[in-house]
Amino acid sequence: MSNSPRIISLVPSLTETLFDLDLQDQLVGRTSFCIHPHDKIASIPSVGGTKAIKMQKFKDLAPTHVLVNVDENPKSLAEDIEALGVEVVVTHPLTPEDNLPLFRLLGQLFGRQEQAEKLCDQFSSQMDQLSEAVKNRPAEKVLYLIWKNPWMTISKDTYISKMLGLINWQTVGHDPNIRYPEVTLEEEGIAAIDRLLLSTEPYSFSDKDVKELTKQYTLQNTSISLIDGEMTSWYGSRAIEGLNYLRKISDKK
Repeated sequence: MSNSPRIISLVPSLTETLFDLDLQDQLVGRTSFCIHPHDKIASIPSVGGTKAIKMQKFKDLAPTHVLVNVDENPKSLAEDIEALGVEVVVTHPLTPEDNLPLFRLLGQLFGRQEQAEKLCDQFSSQMDQLSEAVKNRPAEKVLYLIWKNPWMTISKDTYISKMLGLINWQTVGHDPNIRYPEVTLEEEGIAAIDRLLLSTEPYSFSDKDVKELTKQYTLQNTSISLIDGEMTSWYGSRAIEGLNYLRKISDKK
C-alpha cells in the first residue's frame, strides 16, 4: 500500500490475527479485552472496551481503519467512528469456514495476501485432520453455558454452535429469536444431554462451578466440564488452534 494504514481493532480475536498477519507495526490501538499475544500486546494503547471507547484517545491515535464485529460492537459505535471519516471494516463470521474469506479480506485490505494464504492453508489442514478424526463419531447433545445468574447459552446460528458441530456436538437451548438465550437448569433436562459445558468466557466459569453443579445434580450419563471459550468462540487465527483443541477434547468423556 502506498500509505501505511493505522489500524485500531475493537475485536480481541482480530487483534491477535493482525499480529499473525505481520501487521503489528500498523496496529495503533486496541481494546482492554485484547489480551493476545500476551508478550506483545501491552505496547499497543487501549482505547477502552468493545462496547464503549475513549473517543478523544481514539481520535489522537489517528486511525485510518477500524475493525469491528456485528456481535461484539454496537452499531451506533461503528456509525460514530464512520462519521469521523475512518474506514470501518465490519466482520461477522458465522461458521468456521468463514475464517477463510476473513483472512483474505484482511490480507487484501492491508497488503498481506501471502500471510493470509498461509493462514488459510493452516486452517484447511486442521479442518481436514479434524474431519477425518471425527467422521465415525456419534452425535452428542450438549448444553454450552456462557453466563451465570442468569444462565445463558448459545443458539444454533452462532459461530460457537457451528464450531462444536464440527465434532458432532449438537447444541441445545436454541431460540430462533435470540442468539444468546437464557435457560433454566433442571435435572430432567440436564439428564437428557450428554455434556454440560461451562465456557471460560465471557463468564469465567471455573472448577468451582463444575464441582457445585456436579454436587447439585445426580447425573449418571451427563458429564460436566469446563471448555476453553477462546478455542470455540475466537474466529481469526486462533481458530486454527481451536480446531486442534476440538479434536483433542472430543475424545474425552
